[in-house]
Amino acid sequence: MKKYVILRTAMLLIWLVVILGCSQNKVTHDHAIRLEGHTMGTTWHVTYLDSLRRDYRPDIQELLDTINNQVSTYIDSSVISRFNRTDTGIVLKFWQSTHPYFVVFMENLNKARKVWQASGGWFDPTIMPLVNYWGFGYTEKHPVVQVDSAVVDSLMRCIGMDKVHLRINQDHAWLTKDLPCTQLDFSAIAKGYGVDAVCRLLDGFGITDYLVEIGGEVRSKGLSPRATPWLVGINTPDADAPATAIIAKLALQDKALATSGNYRNFFEVEGRKYAHIISPKTGYPQTTDLLSVSVIADECAFADAWATAFMAMGQEAAWQKANQMGLEVYLIYGKKDGTFGIRYTDGFGQLLK
Repeated sequence: MKKYVILRTAMLLIWLVVILGCSQNKVTHDHAIRLEGHTMGTTWHVTYLDSLRRDYRPDIQELLDTINNQVSTYIDSSVISRFNRTDTGIVLKFWQSTHPYFVVFMENLNKARKVWQASGGWFDPTIMPLVNYWGFGYTEKHPVVQVDSAVVDSLMRCIGMDKVHLRINQDHAWLTKDLPCTQLDFSAIAKGYGVDAVCRLLDGFGITDYLVEIGGEVRSKGLSPRATPWLVGINTPDADAPATAIIAKLALQDKALATSGNYRNFFEVEGRKYAHIISPKTGYPQTTDLLSVSVIADECAFADAWATAFMAMGQEAAWQKANQMGLEVYLIYGKKDGTFGIRYTDGFGQLLK
């Protein structure tokens, strides 16, 4: 019997501050303000301390809308969608200026390329054709009832950031591709990038204490309303557990935290689960004992991308690469007896409560 389950990605991180249960825009604990909204198919939450009690929700929403309108594969007019539809590439109209359209797209492209290079291709933003094939992309959601290895092999020809090129001269900028089937997907870095962008916005307003979260990716600065580091949590990696179930808490200050996991976004066919983390090395959903990976970094975009790369690598390769890169990680893996195993770096352990 066929069974098809797509579980909407829930918050992989839960921020556990004293103002969590307060309503939108309500001032709490002296000068703490909590705002929220929707973006990138998920929700955003921002808490900051401001003695003037200014409401920056319109500014935050406008910024996130600008980002989403350029890097979302679900918006036909976005830069990334226009690139994906072409056979050879597109001209970037605003390359000579600081126009937000150019800046947003280029920053996502450049950061994604950096992680692609540093990870040895385990993070690959050209994975889009395979993501669509396996039913996790912008095309119609569907289970792959019968896997066609020939199709997977043909799509693997389209994968690789070495097939995407940026060419700039005095008058124009072109983003080109070698093959018509090559497509970009920033979904594993865009939320983290959005978090960083909101942080820069708040910095510009002179806010020095805040917590920013988009779809579970988090970055903090300064102190919480309790005058202590912001307390955040990592979800229990169980699809049947409520979104409020956590397996670990940590104090986060002036750092970003992102988590990637396979346990809430998958489909099942005849008893076999297909997870949404697709290996750019094989073209198939990655089979690994890793259930989730949490990464601490200075920028949320890089934490976001590396969390995905580590999930694709598997436990041992992820552990070795994290130590090589000097990244702090928290790995949760499944054991044969059905329980969880946990492995984390020393720096991560120092933040655990």
